[in-house]
Amino acid sequence: MILYLAIFFAALIIGMPVALGLGMASLVYLLIEGHGHLLVAFPQRMIAGIDSFLLLTIPFFILAGNLMNAANLTQHIVKAAQFLVGRIKGGLAIVNVLANFMLSGPSGAATSEAAAVGGIMIPPMKRDGYDPAYAAALTATGSLLGPLIPPSLPLILFGVLTGTSIGDLFLAGIVPGLILGVLLLIYALWKGQRENHPVAPPVPKEERWSILHAAIPAVVMPVFIVVGIRTGIFTPTEAAGIACIYALITGVFVYRSLPWSKLKRCFYETATMSSGVMLVVAMASMTGFVLGIENLPQKIAALILGTTENPVLLVILLNVVLLILGLFLEPLAAMVLIMPVLNALSPTIGMDPVQLGVMVVLNLMIGMCTPPVGLVLFIVSSIARSPLQAVTRASLPMLGLCILVLVMVAAIPGLSLWIPGLFK
Repeated sequence: MILYLAIFFAALIIGMPVALGLGMASLVYLLIEGHGHLLVAFPQRMIAGIDSFLLLTIPFFILAGNLMNAANLTQHIVKAAQFLVGRIKGGLAIVNVLANFMLSGPSGAATSEAAAVGGIMIPPMKRDGYDPAYAAALTATGSLLGPLIPPSLPLILFGVLTGTSIGDLFLAGIVPGLILGVLLLIYALWKGQRENHPVAPPVPKEERWSILHAAIPAVVMPVFIVVGIRTGIFTPTEAAGIACIYALITGVFVYRSLPWSKLKRCFYETATMSSGVMLVVAMASMTGFVLGIENLPQKIAALILGTTENPVLLVILLNVVLLILGLFLEPLAAMVLIMPVLNALSPTIGMDPVQLGVMVVLNLMIGMCTPPVGLVLFIVSSIARSPLQAVTRASLPMLGLCILVLVMVAAIPGLSLWIPGLFK
């Protein structure tokens, strides 16, 4: 297994995609360890890893998010947020956070949210005198709301891997997402007062109703999806398909900003993004097969349990491991890799699977905003044209708020279980 890990991390160092690194390490392991006869299982395990009806939710929700973004949804949301809070000192920073929060429903992913909000909010913040690094860092940490507020692609994958109710996971992310959003708003407000940030220009009275009216379809979509799933009107997979239809109708008939050229681009981007996610899941399934041959998850669990069986210490240790893993791996790949160990430890931890799902997702998503592999950081720093080191330094206080919410999720079960419990 040392050789397996060495090959995998060597592949990452030379810039090989995570999925191919996992596949190469598994292939070399089977050949060197004398399991060549199991090579026939390679394609079988890959197909088995993605042969899940629930996984259809991922490309559908990606398509819905792409359609809503292509329909200039972000611009409508930013205008609505600017109308609501733009006249407060530091208003553009507050608009940035609110835009991330309002876009999190249609988006469901931190990277797409960071690119969409960053492309619209960072340039005007720079023009108004905001520090580019601060504007980029605020956008990066605000994008973490996307994987918490339903529908969330990482929570969907966690539900698929563990058999946990996706509807419950969606509901469980709402309160932590709200808390993180409020903390970021308070920080932006405090920093605006402290550094005397400018206010946004006033919105003309004749435009106010039209601005709010245009943002309503985007805000309604996540509510419609969650209520539909929890009331049994449709399954999560059907909800994803309905979200695509809703986004298509909204873009074509409400916003009237989805010509055929944009639709083709949406389908192309959805195909490439979905295939990348599915390839990671397929290769990680093969990795799980290799780990199963070595009985490694049980060995790691036994090693950890040999250190302590105290549930509190186990949760702390697990969070530290997840934070370190998130520094180097993309969240979906890290989740698939760590899941066998989590399954082995979960009986001793005694944490509700829904609470565990929110904790794992938030933990790994923090890694998206930290070097050396923080994809969100790279996106916003390129938009802001600010050095990665400067953006990283500016993001440290906000990352501290994210870790505070993570501690609250891990320590207070009711934080994530309260809303799901209302629907039992």
